[in-house]
Amino acid sequence: MTTPTPITLFDTTLRDGEQSPGIALSHNEKVEIAQQLATLGIDVIEAGFPAASQGDFEGVAAIAAGVGTSPRPDGKDPRPPVIAALCRATPGDIARGWEAIAAAHRPRIHTFISTSPVHMEKKLRMSPAQVLAAATAAVTQARQLCEDVEFSAEDATRTQLDFLTEVFAAAIAAGATTINVPDTVGYLLPDEYAALLTQLQRTVPGAQNVVWSVHCHDDLGLATASTLAGIRAGARQAEVTINGIGERAGNTACEEVVMALHTHRHTLGYTTNVTTTQIARASRLVSMLTCYPVQPNKAIVGANAFSHESGIHQHGMLADRTTYEIMDPREVGLGGTRLVLGKHSGRHAFADALTSLGVRMAPEALDRAFARFKELADRKVQLVDEDLVALATEESGDTAEQVGSIWRLEHFEVSASTGQPPQASVRLSRGEQTAGASVTGATTSGSGMIDAACLAVAKAAGVDAQLLAFTVAGVTPGTDAVGDVTVQVEVAGQRTNARGVSTDVVEASARAFLNAINKVMAGVTPTNRTGNP
Repeated sequence: MTTPTPITLFDTTLRDGEQSPGIALSHNEKVEIAQQLATLGIDVIEAGFPAASQGDFEGVAAIAAGVGTSPRPDGKDPRPPVIAALCRATPGDIARGWEAIAAAHRPRIHTFISTSPVHMEKKLRMSPAQVLAAATAAVTQARQLCEDVEFSAEDATRTQLDFLTEVFAAAIAAGATTINVPDTVGYLLPDEYAALLTQLQRTVPGAQNVVWSVHCHDDLGLATASTLAGIRAGARQAEVTINGIGERAGNTACEEVVMALHTHRHTLGYTTNVTTTQIARASRLVSMLTCYPVQPNKAIVGANAFSHESGIHQHGMLADRTTYEIMDPREVGLGGTRLVLGKHSGRHAFADALTSLGVRMAPEALDRAFARFKELADRKVQLVDEDLVALATEESGDTAEQVGSIWRLEHFEVSASTGQPPQASVRLSRGEQTAGASVTGATTSGSGMIDAACLAVAKAAGVDAQLLAFTVAGVTPGTDAVGDVTVQVEVAGQRTNARGVSTDVVEASARAFLNAINKVMAGVTPTNRTGNP
């Protein structure tokens, strides 16, 4: 077997990522993230931009002094990460950067200068000759301080190829050990980026003596694709951030590159030093400390990345996980697949969820519970375990099957306004759920909406029924919680208890009241005449 080619991961969450609007990390928070990056297995941590401010300098220095060898959860030999400091191509920046990282076990100076015509003219106000001289001087100074020097040509992908070749050649000659080709504004298409990497490695003198690096932004949503294209074209370092945070639309997401290489390891032949089971923890930590939430549909670490709601998908997943998952969620440190129960879910997933909760139901009861589930799912985005148990309890048991074919609540409507008694209208059906089923309805007013609904149910069912006791509990927290109503009802002199569930408490009450009537009519409740013990 061919030995996999190692790819160095250069994480710039603490530098490029922190430049995202609104992010301001404390020293302790930066160190905490850096330690998790080391545990994750990141090879190079770009700790910050020391010359930007005193606070940034102190943060980089704290990481350089405090982050060393971290235990590896996967048992691999621990090795301290390289700690890099970003510096403009100026003597003061490079001196300040070195001062910040000098205490690191493995320090790196990362110096850069813009090379595109628009940047040189509008931002730097420098000629190409001046830029070339500044790049050469910066790398020379950095190499005198540090053996590990990275040089980046900012906006390389909009730089004229001849000039870019000249600048990179000068940086290599001055002692750069890594050459970075940033797609600073996420401009190139992946195949164009790969072609540029190939051309530079072929034409830049000394190209074979350095590590080529790729750094892509996501302005067109192509950062990960371009990074992978660059790796296939010969780059051996990928510059990334956790959760893809960064300026504007962000940077290449670390987790996406790692898992793409891991998933296709047998065909691409690349490997990384990352312990993949630490990915989810790193994602959560960065999200929490930066206050940047992860979008639900974010690849690898989003809440929906391993969640399935569609009935067709859930059926496939229950048969074999690989029908709809190309990765095992446990590989990235998640608990496992989630079959989300919502309005798109099917009967198989519903039954499997109840089974996993220890609920066993007869087929007829399961059919009724599933029908009620679909009704509730149209109102509540997602039903959780407690909701399912409440539904199953309502529809299961010795009496549920016997009363299921008596009265059913087809429709109810309530209204209330200031100074007017609440009114309720209900429609009940009886018999098989076919065109031949009998339907009846009634409209009444009451002292409250629940009272009006219960009176309307009794009137439509044609029975003398009185609500004696009523309790309601929220099954789950939140404004869309499923309400679990328990009632004691006297029907034609017999008392019985029943329950109903719904996201609407009035409807849950009407259902509970009707269930009580059905139990008495079916003769499944113990006789308890008024006045009897």
